[in-house]
Amino acid sequence: MTDVRLSVVVPAYNNGRTLAETLRSILTQDVPGMEVIVADHASADDTLAVMRTFADDPRVTLLETEAGGGAGRNWNRVTTAARGELLKLVCGDDVLRPGVLARQAEILRSTGAVMTACRRDLIDMSGAVLLPAWGLRGIDRRMPGAQAVRRAVLAGSNLFGEPASVMMRRDALVRTGGWNDRFSYFIDQATYTRVLFEGDFVPDPEVGATFRMSDAQWSVALASRQAAEAREYHAWVRETHPETLSGLDRRIGDVRAALMARARRLSYRVLKRRMR
Repeated sequence: MTDVRLSVVVPAYNNGRTLAETLRSILTQDVPGMEVIVADHASADDTLAVMRTFADDPRVTLLETEAGGGAGRNWNRVTTAARGELLKLVCGDDVLRPGVLARQAEILRSTGAVMTACRRDLIDMSGAVLLPAWGLRGIDRRMPGAQAVRRAVLAGSNLFGEPASVMMRRDALVRTGGWNDRFSYFIDQATYTRVLFEGDFVPDPEVGATFRMSDAQWSVALASRQAAEAREYHAWVRETHPETLSGLDRRIGDVRAALMARARRLSYRVLKRRMR
């Protein structure tokens, strides 16, 4: 394929149970000039074997990434291999809704924005919807990217959603350094931040993706670490873009991130009981 307009990249790790569904949700969408790049990050399960069942599709490129380096290594590996003007990263356990790729590509083409994001359904490991149409609170209209970043910090929450919800201009992502894994739990939002300082944000108001909630996300310790890392992320935004984020903004974001962590722990307990 020589004329690549859209790259959908899939960093996979121990996704043998879900990867086929993820890839089918991408490949069944009719988008001219689409390539799909999948990389297995030294998985311990059958992820690699599942990947290889898609090898005959000419749109698909299969890669293997050596162990180590955390999510950042594999996310940047698939992104470095991409050639499209536009890029969407889909983790190996998430699913795209029909039509989202063409719709988001048209949003970016027609508006000139650097990034768009849609609402998503939060699902359990069986695929049942736990929380429908989640996301875009307070960023449901076009705005300068810096304004969208500030609103997310003030909310103490990733208003844009996980990468399956987001599509961005690949040149902006590359120009700003690729996926920013300085913050392990904020690799997505920290990366969006750098990209959004390159241009406008335009929302996609439809539900276009799912995010699968796993047992590992119920941990109180994990939620506490995420709140601490949120403070580090807010401090970084304040340090690098003081014209966008004031000291008061940062402190408000810190408080709200802590409150969100507490609310997340409570909601996870409720959702976990529903999943039993």
